[in-house]
Amino acid sequence: MRGARRAGVLGVLLLVLAGCSSSPPSDDGGGEEPEAEAQAPTDRMTTAPTPDGTPAQPSGRWQPKPGTRWQWQLGGRVDTSVDVPVYDIDGFENSAETVARLHDRGRKVICYINAGAWENFRPDKGKFPAAVLGKNNKGWDGEKWLDIRRLDVLRPIMAARIDMCRQKGFDAVEPDLTEGFRNRTGFPLTAEHQLAFNRMLAELAHERGLAVGLKNDLEQIPQLVRDFDFAVNEQCAQYDECEKLTPFVKRNKAVFHVEYELPPGDFCDTAKRLGLSSMKKNLDLDAWRRPC
Repeated sequence: MRGARRAGVLGVLLLVLAGCSSSPPSDDGGGEEPEAEAQAPTDRMTTAPTPDGTPAQPSGRWQPKPGTRWQWQLGGRVDTSVDVPVYDIDGFENSAETVARLHDRGRKVICYINAGAWENFRPDKGKFPAAVLGKNNKGWDGEKWLDIRRLDVLRPIMAARIDMCRQKGFDAVEPDLTEGFRNRTGFPLTAEHQLAFNRMLAELAHERGLAVGLKNDLEQIPQLVRDFDFAVNEQCAQYDECEKLTPFVKRNKAVFHVEYELPPGDFCDTAKRLGLSSMKKNLDLDAWRRPC
């Protein structure tokens, strides 16, 4: 796992912020810099899968298009003044009123949740039985990897989290840590286990009329691009992986991408060529942004 994810672990992030201290401050103090005009997201009818295999019915869920500008803020009080059509914010730490305020400004709002790890600072932490808690998620205090093989246990918990997103008025969900099979979790996870878990998350979101984004998990994009409505990626340019995200763009689905260390001049040309929605962010994912 690479990159920062939420405000709740800022204490850990302070250890690595020094590496981001060279990032230039915003000129206007408003958390962003001027950017070129780009297309706004368009709501369009999509097809939602059904659990029983019956023919899918048209759904009005949101489908962001390639090139859609966005803001990703998981740290601090959300700055609702950033002039972009899409916000990605923490689902637990933000209220329905914040989502409504963004909607009043014409924004679509994505609900961040952690799907692959238990967190000891979330209000539903007691719902996870000890048997599904694995090794500590290295570098993230208070987190333990989940045994994603236990769909019977995790499905109702994740359904409740996505219900929360829907009840607060979010338009989409960003489930994090959806590539546990590539980490030392304490469980013998396989790629097939990950595919089943990720598809479960997509199904839960779609059943509730919400769009859902695939977070990282680049290796499984060919198998999952049909199931997810957009992608969220950290540092594909730094690791020379951005080409792997193009299946989403080819299906007219947005790829929301951030870099933490590279200067924009090192990745923006490639991002624009590939149709990615890219920007540089501070590692703590506060309001500051420098878009391509």
